[in-house]
Amino acid sequence: MFSSLSRLAKFAWGVLAYNIAVILWGAYVRASGSGAGCGEHWPLCNGVVLPRDPSIATLIEFSHRITSGLALIAVVVLLVWVRRACPPGHRARRAAGWTVFFMLTEAAVGAGLVLFQLVADNATMARAMFMAVHLLNTFVLLGWLTLTAWWLSGGEPVSVGGQSGRAAALALAAAGLLLVGASGAVAALGNTLYPETSLAAGFAADLSGTSHLLIRLRILHPTFAVLTAVGLLFGAPRLAGGRGPRTVTLARVVAGLAAAQLVLGAVNVLLLAPVWMQMIHLLVADLLWIAFILLGASVLAIGVEAESTRAVRGPNTLENLHLQG
Repeated sequence: MFSSLSRLAKFAWGVLAYNIAVILWGAYVRASGSGAGCGEHWPLCNGVVLPRDPSIATLIEFSHRITSGLALIAVVVLLVWVRRACPPGHRARRAAGWTVFFMLTEAAVGAGLVLFQLVADNATMARAMFMAVHLLNTFVLLGWLTLTAWWLSGGEPVSVGGQSGRAAALALAAAGLLLVGASGAVAALGNTLYPETSLAAGFAADLSGTSHLLIRLRILHPTFAVLTAVGLLFGAPRLAGGRGPRTVTLARVVAGLAAAQLVLGAVNVLLLAPVWMQMIHLLVADLLWIAFILLGASVLAIGVEAESTRAVRGPNTLENLHLQG
């Protein structure tokens, strides 16, 4: 039984890694302007199952659809395997179910972008909203997939009881990260549609009242990013206070990735947002979100680590009396 769960946990982590690769390839589809590579057809590509004499844009878009389809199959296999290996009521079963649900909504949003022609050179606010929703759905999907792998690996169940302050702080930080992600999706779209020739010209366009709204909205992303990163740098270690070494390590990882994102964001601006830099920036954003989800699960965990921490501190401290109550 243990060996079976170990293999299942490794598979879940592998599915998570594969989904990150699919997300990065999807970003390349947008950045390269290949979103209309299959025309207005979905799930068919230019009206056929296999495109004939495809262009480069068609190959890029079609390959993204293939990899996305494989991601859907992988999470369905994960759900079936989890339901067979874990007893009813196990937390991983619920997480795997939500993973499949948000994978389906991910596919629906992607299909909407194509069917409503919100691809290629479309510069409407409808496309910007779709991109923001797409990013939010992606983050929620990654969150549930991360929790599935975490709980299959022996992670404890979580509870807000007795630690509402920590839960509120985690919720605020999560909202900040989601806001940064959504604004980043809109900023990336603006950079793709309206690339700048110089840093000075980019700043001038951001502040000009005559610029397209997508350009003027770009300033929101670094503003939200700095505020959220600073909050994580100082807040993550405080959240880990009173917990075990694993939680402290996760807090350090979150703080380190938040600092790295600030540096990468600045480099991205200085280099005028080349495609390769946008993809690195997105990769670290995904890793930061995953690390934050793991930190939240560890902070709110009930069981082994929380019990060991209380045992070290003793049963009569004020904090322990609060937790036990």
